[in-house]
Amino acid sequence: MILCSCVQLMAQQKPQYTQYVFNNFLLNPALSGIENYTDVKAGYRSQWQGLQGAPVTSYLTFNTPLGGNYLQGDAVEMPAAGADDPSERSYLQNYAAAPPHHGIGFMVVSDKAGEITQTNIDATYAYHIGLTSDLNLALGVAGGVSRSALNVSGVTTATPDDPAIDNGNTGIWSPDISVGVWAYSALYFVGASVQQLLPQKLYFDSRDAVNQSKSVPQIFFTAGYKFFLSDDISLLPSIMVKEINPVPLTYDVNLKLSFRDRFWVGGSYRHNDSYSALVGFNISSLITVGYSYDVTTSALNTVSNGTHEIVLGILLNNHYNEPYRRREF
Repeated sequence: MILCSCVQLMAQQKPQYTQYVFNNFLLNPALSGIENYTDVKAGYRSQWQGLQGAPVTSYLTFNTPLGGNYLQGDAVEMPAAGADDPSERSYLQNYAAAPPHHGIGFMVVSDKAGEITQTNIDATYAYHIGLTSDLNLALGVAGGVSRSALNVSGVTTATPDDPAIDNGNTGIWSPDISVGVWAYSALYFVGASVQQLLPQKLYFDSRDAVNQSKSVPQIFFTAGYKFFLSDDISLLPSIMVKEINPVPLTYDVNLKLSFRDRFWVGGSYRHNDSYSALVGFNISSLITVGYSYDVTTSALNTVSNGTHEIVLGILLNNHYNEPYRRREF
């Protein structure tokens, strides 16, 4: 039906996430190496359950700092084991900006919607510097490749040998570049990033007259602030604004309530799209788990049973055996 339509269609080209606030590295390469351990996360998202051909997204991300001084801890940023818990107010008294250091990362993201699958493979780099005694700034870049693949056997066209797909070209490779900036302290973060910085043609035939689809840059702005309700309980409101021309500006509003950063619950609202409930556990200094469920509020709610998303995190080289994140909220 889409291939036969003469109406111009506008839609998001990158997958969307509900739990991105717990893995902003997905949206911003400047978070590469933000913690002083190796952060590995795997995620799976099944969107709009009950709708045939609805998006299914899976990903694997990895990022780590470079340099033994930061990776193994240093006297300024990370005191010896037994130091203040970053979920407690007392942590703010000793918080100091991390020393200048490099970070690298890697991510693989697969997003399948209908008969089209998009796969992104990117390597990332970031440099972190201290602007003040308790404020860091990180600049990051990601580069790699993107592949869009079409399952022609699952496509039915109005006429045989449709010129849009008749040459057998079922896979498109293109370069993929993203950039980002991230400022963070003990209580707040502010970031901006641009994905798909290089617009690329997206079609399965060599004739421009037949296909004129192309990728467009996607701009993200994120910010959040942590409030302490007590010594052990914190509240983190955050927002993400997304601009994809010519799609109307969209935004997410999130709220996370955490008990000593070992257990948390939260909610999210995506403008004109959904409400979400989130829950997570830091099981140990090695494993974290998060789950979210979205209730669709758009016109798709007549056919959608909601969206499920689960994220598994592994903290490698966690020398201080801390079951929480110190730098990434």
